[in-house]
Formats: sequence, C-alpha cells, structure tokens
Amino acid sequence: GEARWEPKGNSSEAPIVVAARKIGFSESASSEYKRELEIPFSSSRKMMMTVCDVTGRSELCQGGMPLAKGATLLAVVKGAPNFILDYCTEQLAEDGSSKPLSDEDKAHVLGIVDKYSSRALRVLAIATREFPSMPFNTKNEDLSTDQKFEAFRCNLKLVGLVASIDPDRDGVPESVVAARGAGIRVVMIT
Repeated sequence: GEARWEPKGNSSEAPIVVAARKIGFSESASSEYKRELEIPFSSSRKMMMTVCDVTGRSELCQGGMPLAKGATLLAVVKGAPNFILDYCTEQLAEDGSSKPLSDEDKAHVLGIVDKYSSRALRVLAIATREFPSMPFNTKNEDLSTDQKFEAFRCNLKLVGLVASIDPDRDGVPESVVAARGAGIRVVMIT
C-alpha cells in the first residue's frame, strides 16, 4: 500500500515535521541537534525561532542544505511569510546553493502565499541563518527575549514555504450543527 504519514504535535508543527522526514531528516532529529535557544511564537513578531548546535556538520542532514564552514549554530525561524521575508536577504536554491533574494523574488513568494491562502491553507515561511557563535553574551541576564531575537533574525535565508490545512477541532462540527439547529447563524472569523 501507499505510505501514510501520521503527524504528531500541533497543527503548525506537524506539516513541518512531515516535510522534514520526507526530505531526509531522521525520526530522532530533535535529539541529534541540541537546542541551544528557543524563542516562542509571539503575536507581535508573528514568528518563532530555535537555535540548534550544528558543530562539526557540513550539511543539515544527509544530502540536505550545506552548512558554512565554521558554523556552530543554526537559527531556524518559522512564521508569517510577510514578516519573515522582511528579514531575508537570500534564498536557498534547488541545488543547495544560496542566491540573493530580490524584491521581485519576495513579491513572487508572496504571490504563492496568496494562492495557497485563497485555498484555505495556512502558510508558514521557514528561514535560517548560520552563526560561528552566539551573537550575544549568554551570561547577560538583562537581555530581553526581543533583543535575543533581533540578534539572530537579520540576513536570513529563505528555505521555503509550508502550506497545510487546519484540521477540524474535536467537537466543532457537532457544535456547529447544534447551533444551527437552535437557529443560531454560525460565522467563522479567522
């Protein structure tokens, strides 16, 4: 039969995990890449970031994105494409190389986002940046989360987009039917 992917996790993480597995990441990837920092999603930032140790690696996974010589950390940012694109200066090409990301390229990407969004798909952008070391003093307890985020988020490389459909939440279809049966007009606001 056909292989079936059974995602685990929340509705925005699951499509990324499935895509990662399809391109060669092992199931134990989260334990293979020690997480050094995580900055959670913020509604004002519209993105989140993780920073993982990639010391001694020349590529992200077997046959994956090449890593710069001397890179010890990889920042991975995911979130709203229009916000992430503002911080991207380059893009990952199909052959694994990097090339500049022009304003025309950004407009093209946003056109793709609009196309997917018009089909009721949630679209996230994924971008990365490699570092030889932490771009701030980790012992400085006065640094805010936003200051740490700012240290990582400039000159990002757009890796790609992930589009997925949000699954129905448990009990919602039944609640809609019950509300309509009670004469209540149901409106979905996103």
